[in-house]
Amino acid sequence: MEPMNDEIEISAQLERANGLLERVLAEVARTPSTHAIFVDAGYVYAAAGRLAVGTEDRRAFDLDAEGLIEAFIDKARTLFADSRLLRVYWYDGARRRIHTVEQQSIAELPDVKVRLGNLNANNQQKGVDSLIRTDLESLARHRAISDAALVGGDEDLVSAVEAAQGYGARVHLWGIEASDGRNQAEPLLWEVDSQRTFDLDFFKPYVSRRTAAMSYETAGTPRPAREDVRFVGAQVAAKWLGARGREALVDLLPGHPYLPGSVDQELLVEAEKLLAYSLRGQSDLRRALRDGFWEHLRTQY
Repeated sequence: MEPMNDEIEISAQLERANGLLERVLAEVARTPSTHAIFVDAGYVYAAAGRLAVGTEDRRAFDLDAEGLIEAFIDKARTLFADSRLLRVYWYDGARRRIHTVEQQSIAELPDVKVRLGNLNANNQQKGVDSLIRTDLESLARHRAISDAALVGGDEDLVSAVEAAQGYGARVHLWGIEASDGRNQAEPLLWEVDSQRTFDLDFFKPYVSRRTAAMSYETAGTPRPAREDVRFVGAQVAAKWLGARGREALVDLLPGHPYLPGSVDQELLVEAEKLLAYSLRGQSDLRRALRDGFWEHLRTQY
């Protein structure tokens, strides 16, 4: 009789294990997928600057970080169609970890978290890779994300990728086209779950050489009020809707409050023409512009 009792006990244990597994799988199926974007700003400035204007020197060009972040969010929405965005992490360096004016404006953006490492005397970032690893590992361990889009190229990020993957997260490496050779370490390319490279056309709208002739502000144009910018946003929305029709509006509304990168860039360019004023780096005015754009479109739906 003993062997029979053992078989009954084993069978009962298997049934309990199967029941537990079924409950876990059911819970996972009900839990929506979540993704986050991790951006090594030092890599972005260096690689995008060299690609678009031929230099890595930040002082020589302007990067529309807000527009670029919106473009990354839009791309992630396309690639992770059944997933929601947790947030964008923007990693940069600063003296004594004190935010610059530009970093403050980025930190004020919705769904963006700025994390700062130190900047040494040679303007080299220190501690950024460890910040990325800490965030990636913590979010993966707590099942806060299922997918991570990592924009970077340093070999030191390999440990961050391995840590996140160890907890079941998938890590997707996003890179910037190199004018010659590679700007991402091979060991990093080997470890990630997928790779994607953005070309010059992707970055062109967000990187511009810094010259006096390119800035409207140098002509003495006063800074417009938020309400004026909001009104211009509505004007551009009316023009945009008239050119494309209500069908385009139906496609745009599900993404609120985010705009696809191409639409956001068109809005910015048209608004700057109407205002005769540069909105690059002016996060509060950029938000007012988008608010005006969306408000007009929503009244037409």
